[in-house]
Amino acid sequence: MPAQQSGGLVVDCHAHVLDPERVPFHPSSTYEILPHEIGTATQYEAVLDSHGVTHALLINPLGGYGTDNRYMLEAMANSGGRFKGVAVIPHDIADAELRRMDAAGVVGARFSIHHPASPMPTGPEGARTLRRLRDIGWFAEIHYTGDLLTEVADDLLCSRTPLVMDHCGRPVVERGLSQPGFQALLRIGRESEAVVKLSGVFRFSREPWPHADVEPYVEALLRTFTPDRCVWGSDWPFTRMETRVDYGPLFSLLSRWIPDQAERRKVLGSTPARLLRLNAHAPEALS
Repeated sequence: MPAQQSGGLVVDCHAHVLDPERVPFHPSSTYEILPHEIGTATQYEAVLDSHGVTHALLINPLGGYGTDNRYMLEAMANSGGRFKGVAVIPHDIADAELRRMDAAGVVGARFSIHHPASPMPTGPEGARTLRRLRDIGWFAEIHYTGDLLTEVADDLLCSRTPLVMDHCGRPVVERGLSQPGFQALLRIGRESEAVVKLSGVFRFSREPWPHADVEPYVEALLRTFTPDRCVWGSDWPFTRMETRVDYGPLFSLLSRWIPDQAERRKVLGSTPARLLRLNAHAPEALS
Protein backbone atom coordinates (compact mmCIF):
# COMPACT_ATOMS: atom_id res chain seq x y z
CA MET A 1 0.00 0.00 0.00
CA PRO A 2 1.48 3.39 -0.95
CA ALA A 3 0.30 5.26 2.09
CA GLN A 4 3.09 4.43 4.51
CA GLN A 5 6.71 5.32 3.89
CA SER A 6 9.75 6.66 5.64
CA GLY A 7 10.56 10.19 4.48
CA GLY A 8 10.05 11.71 1.06
CA LEU A 9 7.25 13.52 -0.68
CA VAL A 10 3.70 12.16 -0.91
CA VAL A 11 1.09 14.57 -2.25
CA ASP A 12 -2.69 14.49 -2.27
CA CYS A 13 -3.54 16.74 -5.22
CA HIS A 14 -7.24 17.22 -4.59
CA ALA A 15 -9.02 18.10 -1.36
CA HIS A 16 -11.39 20.73 0.00
CA VAL A 17 -11.52 22.30 3.45
CA LEU A 18 -14.64 23.90 4.92
CA ASP A 19 -15.21 25.57 8.27
CA PRO A 20 -18.36 27.71 8.30
CA GLU A 21 -17.85 28.52 11.99
CA ARG A 22 -14.63 30.35 11.10
CA VAL A 23 -15.57 31.57 7.61
CA PRO A 24 -19.30 31.52 6.79
CA PHE A 25 -20.37 30.07 3.46
CA HIS A 26 -20.55 32.57 0.63
CA PRO A 27 -23.54 33.60 -1.55
CA SER A 28 -21.59 32.51 -4.65
CA SER A 29 -21.79 28.87 -3.47
CA THR A 30 -23.44 26.70 -6.11
CA TYR A 31 -24.89 23.97 -3.87
CA GLU A 32 -25.63 23.23 -0.24
CA ILE A 33 -23.03 21.63 2.00
CA LEU A 34 -24.57 19.32 4.59
CA PRO A 35 -23.25 19.26 8.17
CA HIS A 36 -21.74 15.78 7.84
CA GLU A 37 -19.83 16.89 4.70
CA ILE A 38 -17.87 19.62 6.45
CA GLY A 39 -14.15 18.98 6.91
CA THR A 40 -11.85 21.57 8.46
CA ALA A 41 -8.17 22.09 7.73
CA THR A 42 -7.28 20.69 11.15
CA GLN A 43 -9.31 17.54 10.50
CA TYR A 44 -7.74 17.14 7.06
CA GLU A 45 -4.21 17.44 8.42
CA ALA A 46 -4.99 14.63 10.86
CA VAL A 47 -6.12 12.45 7.94
CA LEU A 48 -2.91 13.22 6.04
CA ASP A 49 -0.76 12.46 9.08
CA SER A 50 -2.45 9.10 9.58
CA HIS A 51 -1.70 8.06 6.00
CA GLY A 52 1.85 9.38 5.66
CA VAL A 53 0.89 12.11 3.19
CA THR A 54 3.26 15.05 3.42
CA HIS A 55 1.65 17.74 1.22
CA ALA A 56 -1.67 18.57 -0.39
CA LEU A 57 -3.34 20.75 -2.96
CA LEU A 58 -6.48 22.45 -1.66
CA ILE A 59 -9.22 23.27 -4.16
CA ASN A 60 -11.50 26.11 -3.13
CA PRO A 61 -14.91 24.42 -3.00
CA LEU A 62 -17.47 25.85 -5.40
CA GLY A 63 -20.09 24.42 -3.04
CA GLY A 64 -19.82 26.37 0.19
CA TYR A 65 -17.35 29.10 -0.69
CA GLY A 66 -17.75 29.74 -4.41
CA THR A 67 -15.37 32.57 -5.35
CA ASP A 68 -14.55 33.35 -1.70
CA ASN A 69 -11.06 31.91 -1.21
CA ARG A 70 -10.46 33.24 2.32
CA TYR A 71 -10.64 29.99 4.26
CA MET A 72 -8.42 28.13 1.79
CA LEU A 73 -5.85 30.93 2.03
CA GLU A 74 -6.04 30.85 5.83
CA ALA A 75 -5.47 27.09 5.83
CA MET A 76 -2.49 27.50 3.52
CA ALA A 77 -0.99 30.26 5.67
CA ASN A 78 -1.26 28.08 8.78
CA SER A 79 0.13 24.92 7.14
CA GLY A 80 3.84 25.72 7.23
CA GLY A 81 4.11 25.18 3.48
CA ARG A 82 2.23 21.89 3.51
CA PHE A 83 -0.68 23.21 1.42
CA LYS A 84 -0.81 24.78 -2.02
CA GLY A 85 -4.07 26.04 -3.46
CA VAL A 86 -6.32 26.30 -6.49
CA ALA A 87 -8.68 29.27 -6.36
CA VAL A 88 -12.06 29.96 -7.92
CA ILE A 89 -11.88 33.48 -9.32
CA PRO A 90 -14.22 35.89 -11.08
CA HIS A 91 -13.10 37.17 -14.46
CA ASP A 92 -12.81 40.72 -13.13
CA ILE A 93 -10.43 39.87 -10.29
CA ALA A 94 -7.83 42.57 -9.79
CA ASP A 95 -4.21 41.95 -10.76
CA ALA A 96 -3.16 42.85 -7.22
CA GLU A 97 -5.37 40.09 -5.81
CA LEU A 98 -3.91 37.54 -8.22
CA ARG A 99 -0.41 38.56 -7.14
CA ARG A 100 -1.41 38.31 -3.47
CA MET A 101 -2.76 34.79 -3.93
CA ASP A 102 0.28 33.80 -5.97
CA ALA A 103 2.56 34.92 -3.14
CA ALA A 104 0.41 32.90 -0.71
CA GLY A 105 0.96 29.68 -2.67
CA VAL A 106 -1.99 29.53 -5.05
CA VAL A 107 -0.89 27.79 -8.25
CA GLY A 108 -4.06 27.60 -10.36
CA ALA A 109 -7.69 28.51 -10.90
CA ARG A 110 -10.54 26.05 -11.34
CA PHE A 111 -13.33 26.13 -13.89
CA SER A 112 -16.29 23.76 -13.36
CA ILE A 113 -17.84 23.90 -16.81
CA HIS A 114 -20.81 21.74 -15.82
CA HIS A 115 -21.88 24.31 -13.18
CA PRO A 116 -23.65 27.36 -14.68
CA ALA A 117 -22.54 29.51 -11.74
CA SER A 118 -18.85 28.74 -12.26
CA PRO A 119 -16.62 31.13 -14.17
CA MET A 120 -16.09 29.68 -17.64
CA PRO A 121 -12.81 29.41 -19.60
CA THR A 122 -14.55 30.33 -22.87
CA GLY A 123 -15.60 33.47 -24.70
CA PRO A 124 -13.69 36.77 -24.57
CA GLU A 125 -13.70 36.92 -20.76
CA GLY A 126 -12.57 33.34 -20.41
CA ALA A 127 -9.79 33.78 -22.97
CA ARG A 128 -8.55 36.86 -21.13
CA THR A 129 -8.57 35.03 -17.80
CA LEU A 130 -6.64 32.11 -19.27
CA ARG A 131 -4.02 34.55 -20.59
CA ARG A 132 -3.74 36.10 -17.14
CA LEU A 133 -3.25 32.67 -15.56
CA ARG A 134 -0.55 31.83 -18.09
CA ASP A 135 1.21 35.14 -17.50
CA ILE A 136 1.31 34.68 -13.72
CA GLY A 137 2.45 31.06 -14.03
CA TRP A 138 -0.75 29.32 -12.93
CA PHE A 139 -2.58 26.41 -14.50
CA ALA A 140 -6.25 26.19 -15.40
CA GLU A 141 -7.95 23.28 -13.64
CA ILE A 142 -10.85 21.95 -15.70
CA HIS A 143 -13.73 20.10 -14.04
CA TYR A 144 -16.55 18.72 -16.18
CA THR A 145 -18.78 15.72 -16.76
CA GLY A 146 -19.69 13.60 -19.77
CA ASP A 147 -18.96 15.11 -23.19
CA LEU A 148 -18.75 18.77 -22.15
CA LEU A 149 -15.02 18.84 -22.80
CA THR A 150 -15.63 18.52 -26.53
CA GLU A 151 -17.15 22.01 -26.51
CA VAL A 152 -14.10 23.72 -24.98
CA ALA A 153 -11.11 21.54 -25.95
CA ASP A 154 -10.05 23.72 -28.88
CA ASP A 155 -10.22 26.90 -26.79
CA LEU A 156 -8.17 25.31 -24.03
CA LEU A 157 -5.50 24.03 -26.37
CA CYS A 158 -5.28 27.32 -28.26
CA SER A 159 -4.86 29.26 -25.02
CA ARG A 160 -1.47 27.65 -24.36
CA THR A 161 -2.31 27.90 -20.66
CA PRO A 162 -1.06 24.93 -18.60
CA LEU A 163 -3.96 22.57 -17.97
CA VAL A 164 -4.89 20.18 -15.18
CA MET A 165 -7.85 17.90 -15.88
CA ASP A 166 -10.00 16.79 -12.95
CA HIS A 167 -11.22 13.38 -11.83
CA CYS A 168 -10.20 11.25 -14.86
CA GLY A 169 -12.65 13.36 -16.92
CA ARG A 170 -15.63 11.80 -15.09
CA PRO A 171 -16.64 9.59 -18.03
CA VAL A 172 -19.88 7.63 -18.20
CA VAL A 173 -18.40 4.18 -17.63
CA GLU A 174 -21.00 2.21 -19.56
CA ARG A 175 -20.35 4.25 -22.72
CA GLY A 176 -16.80 2.97 -23.08
CA LEU A 177 -13.47 4.51 -24.00
CA SER A 178 -14.73 5.80 -27.34
CA GLN A 179 -17.19 8.31 -25.83
CA PRO A 180 -16.43 11.80 -27.20
CA GLY A 181 -15.67 13.44 -23.87
CA PHE A 182 -13.05 10.88 -22.92
CA GLN A 183 -11.52 10.97 -26.38
CA ALA A 184 -11.29 14.76 -26.07
CA LEU A 185 -9.39 14.27 -22.80
CA LEU A 186 -6.96 11.87 -24.46
CA ARG A 187 -6.51 14.36 -27.29
CA ILE A 188 -5.55 17.06 -24.79
CA GLY A 189 -3.08 14.60 -23.30
CA ARG A 190 -1.51 13.99 -26.71
CA GLU A 191 -1.47 17.59 -27.94
CA SER A 192 -0.33 19.44 -24.81
CA GLU A 193 1.62 19.04 -21.60
CA ALA A 194 -1.61 18.82 -19.56
CA VAL A 195 -1.72 16.90 -16.29
CA VAL A 196 -4.63 14.64 -15.32
CA LYS A 197 -5.80 13.77 -11.82
CA LEU A 198 -6.37 10.09 -11.08
CA SER A 199 -9.06 11.05 -8.63
CA GLY A 200 -12.79 11.06 -8.00
CA VAL A 201 -13.35 7.57 -9.40
CA PHE A 202 -16.05 6.93 -6.80
CA ARG A 203 -18.06 9.72 -8.46
CA PHE A 204 -18.44 7.91 -11.79
CA SER A 205 -17.90 4.24 -10.94
CA ARG A 206 -21.00 2.03 -10.97
CA GLU A 207 -19.36 -0.58 -8.76
CA PRO A 208 -18.30 -0.63 -5.09
CA TRP A 209 -14.66 -0.42 -4.09
CA PRO A 210 -12.22 -1.30 -5.70
CA HIS A 211 -14.22 0.27 -8.55
CA ALA A 212 -12.92 -2.19 -11.13
CA ASP A 213 -15.09 -0.66 -13.85
CA VAL A 214 -12.94 2.50 -13.90
CA GLU A 215 -9.69 0.65 -14.53
CA PRO A 216 -9.81 0.77 -18.37
CA TYR A 217 -10.10 4.56 -18.10
CA VAL A 218 -7.21 4.85 -15.64
CA GLU A 219 -5.07 2.60 -17.85
CA ALA A 220 -5.81 4.72 -20.93
CA LEU A 221 -4.91 7.89 -19.04
CA LEU A 222 -1.65 6.41 -17.77
CA ARG A 223 -0.72 5.34 -21.31
CA THR A 224 -1.49 8.74 -22.82
CA PHE A 225 -0.37 11.15 -20.11
CA THR A 226 2.28 8.81 -18.60
CA PRO A 227 3.16 8.93 -14.89
CA ASP A 228 5.11 12.13 -15.63
CA ARG A 229 1.76 13.92 -16.13
CA CYS A 230 -0.54 12.04 -13.74
CA VAL A 231 -1.18 12.94 -10.11
CA TRP A 232 -3.41 11.44 -7.44
CA GLY A 233 -6.10 13.12 -5.36
CA SER A 234 -8.53 11.93 -2.70
CA ASP A 235 -11.34 14.51 -3.13
CA TRP A 236 -11.67 14.61 0.69
CA PRO A 237 -14.10 15.23 2.47
CA PHE A 238 -16.23 13.50 -0.20
CA THR A 239 -19.13 15.92 -0.46
CA ARG A 240 -22.38 15.13 -2.29
CA MET A 241 -22.08 11.37 -1.87
CA GLU A 242 -25.00 9.14 -0.92
CA THR A 243 -22.83 6.30 0.38
CA ARG A 244 -19.76 6.20 2.61
CA VAL A 245 -16.34 6.95 1.12
CA ASP A 246 -13.07 6.48 3.06
CA TYR A 247 -9.60 7.87 2.46
CA GLY A 248 -7.54 4.73 3.01
CA PRO A 249 -9.31 2.46 0.52
CA LEU A 250 -9.08 5.15 -2.16
CA PHE A 251 -5.37 5.64 -1.50
CA SER A 252 -4.76 1.91 -1.74
CA LEU A 253 -6.10 1.86 -5.30
CA LEU A 254 -2.83 3.37 -6.52
CA SER A 255 -1.01 0.09 -5.83
CA ARG A 256 -3.63 -1.73 -7.89
CA TRP A 257 -3.49 0.75 -10.76
CA ILE A 258 0.28 1.33 -10.70
CA PRO A 259 2.08 -1.74 -9.36
CA ASP A 260 5.51 -0.42 -10.37
CA GLN A 261 6.97 1.50 -7.41
CA ALA A 262 9.07 3.85 -9.52
CA GLU A 263 6.03 4.94 -11.53
CA ARG A 264 4.01 5.34 -8.34
CA ARG A 265 6.74 7.58 -6.91
CA LYS A 266 6.29 9.87 -9.89
CA VAL A 267 2.51 10.11 -9.48
CA LEU A 268 2.75 10.77 -5.73
CA GLY A 269 6.02 12.69 -5.61
CA SER A 270 8.02 14.08 -8.50
CA THR A 271 5.10 14.96 -10.79
CA PRO A 272 3.15 16.94 -8.15
CA ALA A 273 6.41 18.50 -6.93
CA ARG A 274 6.96 19.93 -10.41
CA LEU A 275 3.32 20.92 -10.90
CA LEU A 276 2.98 22.63 -7.51
CA ARG A 277 6.53 23.99 -7.30
CA LEU A 278 7.21 22.14 -4.06
CA ASN A 279 10.71 22.30 -2.61
CA ALA A 280 10.99 18.63 -1.73
CA HIS A 281 12.33 15.45 -3.28
CA ALA A 282 10.33 12.51 -4.57
CA PRO A 283 10.15 9.57 -2.15
CA GLU A 284 12.99 7.13 -2.13
CA ALA A 285 10.75 4.14 -1.59
CA LEU A 286 7.13 3.28 -1.12
CA SER A 287 6.03 0.26 0.84
